[in-house]
Amino acid sequence: MATYNRLNPEDTTVSTDKVVSDTWTNQGNNGNILVDNFTSSVQVAVSTATSQGNFFYEVFSSTNDATVNPIEGEGQVQYTISYGHKAGSGSLNFTNTAGAFGNTATKCIYKQYSQLVFGDENSNFVFDSHEANDIWVINIARGRYKHALKAGSLNLKLDNASNIDFFTDDSVTQTGSAVVTNLGRQFNLVSGSDGVMSGSLLTQTSHLASPDSGSFGFVYPDAGIIIFNGDALRQRTPSFWTEGDAAATENLPQKLFDSIKKGASFELDSEERVSSQYMFVRVKNGEYNYSSNPSYIDTNGNLNNTTMTDSPTTYITTIGLYNDDNNLLAVAKLSQPLKKDFTTEALVRVKLDY
Repeated sequence: MATYNRLNPEDTTVSTDKVVSDTWTNQGNNGNILVDNFTSSVQVAVSTATSQGNFFYEVFSSTNDATVNPIEGEGQVQYTISYGHKAGSGSLNFTNTAGAFGNTATKCIYKQYSQLVFGDENSNFVFDSHEANDIWVINIARGRYKHALKAGSLNLKLDNASNIDFFTDDSVTQTGSAVVTNLGRQFNLVSGSDGVMSGSLLTQTSHLASPDSGSFGFVYPDAGIIIFNGDALRQRTPSFWTEGDAAATENLPQKLFDSIKKGASFELDSEERVSSQYMFVRVKNGEYNYSSNPSYIDTNGNLNNTTMTDSPTTYITTIGLYNDDNNLLAVAKLSQPLKKDFTTEALVRVKLDY
């Protein structure tokens, strides 16, 4: 018959640790820096106003993944790129029916992310007091990270031939503080590295032209989303980051993809919170000195091995964790048998990760 000892509150404690891992796949010696970026001609092809390529580009880290059929869910997508415009410019109307003009893929994208961030699709993005007409969005594939992206790990190089820019979030500059939205924490997308913003002004293009175009964008590490302010990018390189024209298909996600591909340096870490519950199992000198194995005694309850009568010795190999109904919930195996008799006591720490 098994003997049960109840764990008291002081016998248990919980700790939580952060585990950081790579975000990207197939990087080899590059560490966690995505160098190679590929798209699939099948996925980015645009033949109608509702073609998938109008809404987003899927980006892969190898040609092997990019050449399979992404429409069927094959290949390991690293992230997607989208372009959104609050008036619907940059892509064709879904229909030419009166009253339906302006309903386009780019308008859907803008409203989709407005809904995700603000809980209202009619809200507009405001970057350091500046409301922009359009946005570019990077959405990290959910399968690429654990609980969240690690704040301060973003280092993205954009090369558009005229200028080279380095972007990060400002989580270190803000000493970890953030605005909390429907997508979790919101940090600013800034020129800098490793979570540190260059300079002291959030609108980092104010010296280029007037009026100010606002900050470069927002980073949402809990949702894996990076949103670029189109006006700020244009202030930096007007000829490259052109705004979408009305009722025209321009494949604007391609601009951001080309800039990332040429930059060939996209660093981003994944972060996971692992909680551990520690249970301290105490075995007193008078406990568990006789085995509960049925072969230990005969049918009359006498010891089969009489040498165990005066100096019993057992070996603890397993600890079982039970609920109040004595149902076995978990088993902990010791690395080696633990000798136990009336002259010894034991304290075993059991760790349960979840």
